[in-house]
Amino acid sequence: MQCLVISGAQNAPTPVLMNLPKPFPGSGEVLIRVASAGVMPTELGWISTWFQKSGEVRVNTIPAHEFSGTVEALGSDVTGVKVGDEVFGMNDWYKDGAMAQYCIAPLGDVAPKPRTLTHSEAASVPISSLTAWQALFDHGRLQPGERVLIHGASGGVGNFAVQLAKQHGAYVIATASAANLDFVTQLGADQVIDYHAQTFEEVAGLVDLVLDTVGGDTLQRSWQVLGPGGRLVTVVSSVASSSDERAKRAFFIVEPRRDQLGRIASLLDTGRLKTFVNTAVPLSEAASAYARRVKGTGRGKTVVCIGKGADV
Repeated sequence: MQCLVISGAQNAPTPVLMNLPKPFPGSGEVLIRVASAGVMPTELGWISTWFQKSGEVRVNTIPAHEFSGTVEALGSDVTGVKVGDEVFGMNDWYKDGAMAQYCIAPLGDVAPKPRTLTHSEAASVPISSLTAWQALFDHGRLQPGERVLIHGASGGVGNFAVQLAKQHGAYVIATASAANLDFVTQLGADQVIDYHAQTFEEVAGLVDLVLDTVGGDTLQRSWQVLGPGGRLVTVVSSVASSSDERAKRAFFIVEPRRDQLGRIASLLDTGRLKTFVNTAVPLSEAASAYARRVKGTGRGKTVVCIGKGADV
């Protein structure tokens, strides 16, 4: 099968197109014929891209852990899905991803593809939407009527978080650049702060929850806007190696959840949730996508079209 693999070194990764054998599903796994895969450029520097959980070096790692496609084959002990079903989902960071004609995923990591979305649109959903969902509800314990401040609201995680928090009955305060103020307002934010022109801690007031997708100084300044019982959740990976124990406790890594993907798919199919594709490129341009050399709308995720049905 044709695929993109990561060679070189962690500080100088090189994506290369290569032909590798098609994988086979094991117990509890499904083989997916990939139509589209989502691009996360930061993945090229992640520990999981270069090392196994045991610490052994990984070779010819296939990136991209969110996808949309069709079930090609079933491993043993798989029920509730059949060959030919259209599915979307995400798979293990430490296993080969979906930037290939075929990928493997445990059944619990996939769900039926939203009927109203193309494969390219569906491939833009899993990681960002699950991150937003788990940040707000599993880790942030957001309740209706609470005030939530979302940093980086026009980004992949942020735009889902604004929509989900608003639908949940929260008062949504969002930070974004001037160029994205109208976009974030249209997503449902009650108050949008231009972070270049305003200081959010002087404008937002006290909040019940901060969802940080920016990190750095923005994260550090956010502690002061938390009201009594306030919580902060961050998804910025650099926090994991921080010396700030408070920030490290606020960090989490998204996990695949079939049930949550199913609920997200329902929201997408009813139009209560929207996804945004920055641009879609063929597999031959995947390396450029990881190098951030492809142009698009500047909102949403870049996806790579690999198989049949991958049109936007």
